[in-house]
Amino acid sequence: MARVRLDLPDAFTFETTMTVRVSDINYGNHLGNDRMVSMLHEARLRFLLKHQFSELNIGGIGILVSDLVVNFTAEAFVAEKLIFRVGVTDFNKYGCDFIYQVVSEDGEKVIAKAKTGIVFFDYDERKIARIPQVFFDRCAPDQKPVQG
Repeated sequence: MARVRLDLPDAFTFETTMTVRVSDINYGNHLGNDRMVSMLHEARLRFLLKHQFSELNIGGIGILVSDLVVNFTAEAFVAEKLIFRVGVTDFNKYGCDFIYQVVSEDGEKVIAKAKTGIVFFDYDERKIARIPQVFFDRCAPDQKPVQG
């Protein structure tokens, strides 16, 4: 099977720092892939909170993850501080991609590149919904809603 290659734009509009905890370490004595996914989730939540949103309420609509890609390029170890750079891109009428670049605190090494595709979801109606205008207004003011 071919490796998945992820090329990211330089469109990061938010960053947050997290420390690798001992509970994030796997049997290889480095940051586990499952824990990286949890840390990406935390970074996405912090991005949304910065814009006064939650994953269940973005203009009355929630989000859910439709796909996920993580490319690891270096190890991270216990007590290491990591910077998570976050942005949004590739909009369609129902969702977009959250993109991430995870780097060491000194910026010397890229630990991972990642993407989570999200769709907006009306949890009351149990169906996919259009991206709320308020998401564009706060998180991607240079983007225009996709018509159609």
